[in-house]
Order: sequence, then C-alpha cells, then structure tokens
Amino acid sequence: MHRRSFLKAGAAGVAASGLAAPALAQAAPEVRWRLTSSFPKSLDTIFGTAETFARYVREASDGKFQIQTFSAGEIVPGLQALDSVSTGAVELAHTPTYFYVGKDMTLGLGTGVPFGLNARLQHSWWHFGGGEAIVNEAMKPFGVYSIPCGNSGTQMGGWFRKEIKTLDDLKGLKFRIGGLGGQVLAKLGVVPQQIAPGDVYPALERGTIDAAEFVGPYDDEKLGLSKVAPYYYYPGWWEGGAMLHLCVNLDKWNSLTPQYQAIVRNACEAANNWMLAKYDAVNSQALGRLIQAGVQLRPFPMETIDAAYKAANEFYAEVSAKNPLFKKGYESMVAFRKENYTWWQIGEYSYDSYIIRSSRG
Repeated sequence: MHRRSFLKAGAAGVAASGLAAPALAQAAPEVRWRLTSSFPKSLDTIFGTAETFARYVREASDGKFQIQTFSAGEIVPGLQALDSVSTGAVELAHTPTYFYVGKDMTLGLGTGVPFGLNARLQHSWWHFGGGEAIVNEAMKPFGVYSIPCGNSGTQMGGWFRKEIKTLDDLKGLKFRIGGLGGQVLAKLGVVPQQIAPGDVYPALERGTIDAAEFVGPYDDEKLGLSKVAPYYYYPGWWEGGAMLHLCVNLDKWNSLTPQYQAIVRNACEAANNWMLAKYDAVNSQALGRLIQAGVQLRPFPMETIDAAYKAANEFYAEVSAKNPLFKKGYESMVAFRKENYTWWQIGEYSYDSYIIRSSRG
C-alpha cells in the first residue's frame, strides 16, 4: 500500500468513528517502543522494512507512537531477537520466525518451509488458511504475538566454493542455512550451520563453512559473497516465499489501545508490500551485475532437488508424529497449497510462462 493511501485510510477510519483527527491525536497516549532487527543496517531492504514500518506507525499516529529501530548486535545478537521480546527487554523484534524452530518446529511454518508456499500464498495462508491462529498458538508460551511484516519472495540456493554435480557432492558440506531447510539437508549428508546474517561473509571467507545461502542477488551482492564463493545456485527450494514477522511482547500488545493496534497491523501490511516490491525491483539488476562480474550461475541438479523433496516429506512425518501443533499447521498448509495451486497453474503460471517465452530475445 502506498504511504499516502495508508494514511488516508487511517483518516477515513477516524472520520467514520465520529472523531475529528485532532481530537484523536489529543486523546492518544504517547508510546515509545524499541525494535530489534535480526539484520545489519547494510541490508537496506530487510532492515529498511523495519525502518519503514516504524515510519508508517509514527506518521499514522501523528508522532504519538514512536518506535526506535536497532540493527542486529546493537541490543542483542540477531538470533536472539525473539528472546529479547519474550523477556521484555524490548517491545518488538523484526525477524523470521524460522530462526527459532529449536523452541517449536511450528514456528518454521510462519516464515515458510522447504517445498512450501510462494510469497503470495504464504501471505494468503496466514490470513485466510488458518496460519495466523496456528503460529500464534506456538508463540503464546513465549509471551509473543506475531504479525507478518515483509517477504523476500523465492530465494536463491546460495553460494558454493565447488560445483554441485551429484547428490554425493552434498555429503559433508558445511552449509550456512537456517530454519527447517538445514534439517532436511542434513538427511542428505549436509552439515547445516545456523549463522547470523552479519557473520556469514567472514565464516565463508575463513573456510569455516563451505557454502552459504542468504536471500537473493541484491542482498547477496551487498554481503560480498561472490568474492569468496564463485558458484551461485538456484532455486532456494527451502524458501519459496520467506515471510518475516513483527514479534510483539504479548503484554505490551495487550496494553495498546485498539486504535494503536490497528495502526500497527496496517503498518505491517504496508511494510510487507514495500519489502516484496523492493526486492522485485532490485534483484534482477543485481543478478545482472553479478553475472557480468564472473559469477557462475547454476541450477541445482534435479537429482538433488528430488532427493531433498523426498527427505522433506520424511522429515515432516517425523516431526508431525512428535508435535501435534506442527502436524495441524503442516497439514493445513499442504491442503491450502493443493487447493490454490490448481488455480495458480491455470492463471498465474500459464500467463507468466507465456510472457517469459514470448519476451526472450
């Protein structure tokens, strides 16, 4: 949503309630919150989404609701963002929920799982397929409430020091990868490494890891990963549409007025659109620059993707047998995917495929 449209919608809501805008501004309390991101400031799209969200809230509240944003490491390390909200050290975190699958595998569904949903269907499942209730049920024991606030779209498969030609090339590979994708790849012999975004480049440069995935061309270029690993693989089948979240301390959320809760929700939706639109605008240009600079673009061999798909289904069955909430969420997601890809194949996919073919050359 365009910022002006968002603000006009907010003003229209005020008018509909019978209150003049100045009266609402005078009655609204002053709120000062802090937000910690899981990402460094150099990643201007992901960290920029947190800043954009905070700006929308400030503008819609006439400056009454102020949110100060902090990058990873300024208050807590990037992988501890959720913990800092849970303990009340900060009110907000902007982070992917799959960073915290060690707490509950169900949290992986909030961001997206291997061979799951694309960006639009992930968002749709959250709002209309039961995703919101399921993921927030998993969040509740930690005293946190989660709202979608960004999506990267389908990601790349990452940077590798050596070519991946067969399934055997994955065995023993130390690969920086988060969420459930790492646990699926472990079934294929990969040694997954959970490393915070700001530490990926030095780990790859030092040889602590053999490969690393992050997001896509724009962010990967900023991190300089092409300088230490020449082979760039696609697609990132573990992140068909990685959703980020605003994680709010539940007590703090409940303390907000209904008007402020509405502002936060709408600011999240607007920031979500901003992030996805930004990536759509910059990734293609960045990919062109990387290829021009000598990066070796490679598709994953189909043998590896097929093996990963089989391993993923085995993994989901194992987790579902132990975690009823994950089972409920995963079955909900699969049913939603099956139903909606019928239309997607007829509508979106056939249209995009034609345009891609006809635009070549």
